[in-house]
Amino acid sequence: MAKRDTQLPGDSTEQKIFEAAHEVFTQKGMDGAKMQEIADRAGINKALLHYYYRTKEKLYESVAKAIIGRAIPAIRQIIESELPLEEKIRQFIEAYIGVISRNPFIPLFILSEINKHPERFIDTIIPKDLPKPEVFFRQVEAEIAAGRIRPIKPQHLIVNVISLCVFPFVGKPMMRILLGMGSGEMRIFLEERKEEVTRFVLAALRP
Repeated sequence: MAKRDTQLPGDSTEQKIFEAAHEVFTQKGMDGAKMQEIADRAGINKALLHYYYRTKEKLYESVAKAIIGRAIPAIRQIIESELPLEEKIRQFIEAYIGVISRNPFIPLFILSEINKHPERFIDTIIPKDLPKPEVFFRQVEAEIAAGRIRPIKPQHLIVNVISLCVFPFVGKPMMRILLGMGSGEMRIFLEERKEEVTRFVLAALRP
């Protein structure tokens, strides 16, 4: 994406708050973040921060909503494009993991909101212009009919790809323990997932 995930139009103070909050939420998650630290990083006092956002939860939601709102159009452009299926899968994985890598708190935010407030999440957080998967579905069915990939429901393929992209980020603390990785090693591992997931998915589709 050409612009930063948290770039906003207009008010420069709000932009500073968003960027500071994004840094803190990325490093510490919502529970570990402190409003005072966000205010300090934004170069403002805590009272002014509370003028813009009364609670940490509201700020967290606003940052997450902005990131999701900026990511969805990029994903939609890939899904609805006429790219060959293999290239489409490659670009989708690259974009999806890229967004999560820059914003690792997003998957947990989505899971939490879906479980706690599913109606509000759908009505207020998720953009209305979600990707339309019909082009992708037709491509998968055409590739199956031509014998170039094995039979698979397009819906299963989408879920498989998203699951492979998201799980290492959702289960990051457990993965670090199980794999015996430090934070630096984990960053490299997660970056490697782009190519590894792509190879795995494309190999699994071979007839």
